[in-house]
Amino acid sequence: MNQRVLPPIRPEYDRVLAPFVDVPVERILPLSTRLWQQGWLRKGLILAALALLWEGLARWTDNDLLLPGFLATLSALAEGLANSELLDRVRISLVVLGQGYLSGIVLAFLLTTLAVSTQFGRDLLSTLTAMFNPLPAIALLPLALLWFGLGSGSLVFVLIHSVLWPMALNTYAGFQGVPDTLRMAGRNYGLKGLPYVQQILIPAALPAILSGLKIGWAFAWRTLIAAELVFGAASGKGGLGWYIFQNRNELYTDRVFAGLLMVIAIGLVVETVVFASIERVTVRRWGMVR
Repeated sequence: MNQRVLPPIRPEYDRVLAPFVDVPVERILPLSTRLWQQGWLRKGLILAALALLWEGLARWTDNDLLLPGFLATLSALAEGLANSELLDRVRISLVVLGQGYLSGIVLAFLLTTLAVSTQFGRDLLSTLTAMFNPLPAIALLPLALLWFGLGSGSLVFVLIHSVLWPMALNTYAGFQGVPDTLRMAGRNYGLKGLPYVQQILIPAALPAILSGLKIGWAFAWRTLIAAELVFGAASGKGGLGWYIFQNRNELYTDRVFAGLLMVIAIGLVVETVVFASIERVTVRRWGMVR
């Protein structure tokens, strides 16, 4: 009878290796590469290039009435900030904007909650958005003036219209994209109605909701400036759009550009500071977007 031959067993031993120090563990990037990786620097260079182009075109045209230079506009902006006139106009506009923007968000949330809860709500949302979303908010201003008069009520009305529909559409699209696994998990916990929306749908659809907030903000901001340009002041007090319109009538073109520059600056601050901070602590931290 043949005996099975076992394979030889190799003896165990430890070999001490010399430390690996020939190549550094962390490669230090060149200073130019590290600087170029900073987003604020790249955006700052773009803004500086646009400012240089603006100043060059202004000196080429050599007509301050048609196109004041960037430095002249900065001087007018500094003057408006120093005498607090521009700050007062900005404060008036932002107060009205906040009222209309927040009211539009609340109404969009209620309408979307109804849409995800009932068939009637879905029919209502699809019908209303098909009717009113293509309608420019500024086109409702004459009716708003008849209904609410020359005051902030008319501006708030058109701002709600400009925010409500894009916000509702983006939120509903985000709710529709929530995976069935999360939906079934919420149902298994017995969540229905508003708790189901708050605890399941809103966190899962937050990227789409933030997109709706951005779009609604942009629509509301430009609608407000356009509305103030149309009918201007209420009770002798006008916002930033009225400041631009008033100085255009008086042919202070540098102040007109200063008002426009303030509009752009506020938009940049809201986009790069407010919304970027919200995204950083929510959807980017949770790994929902790149």
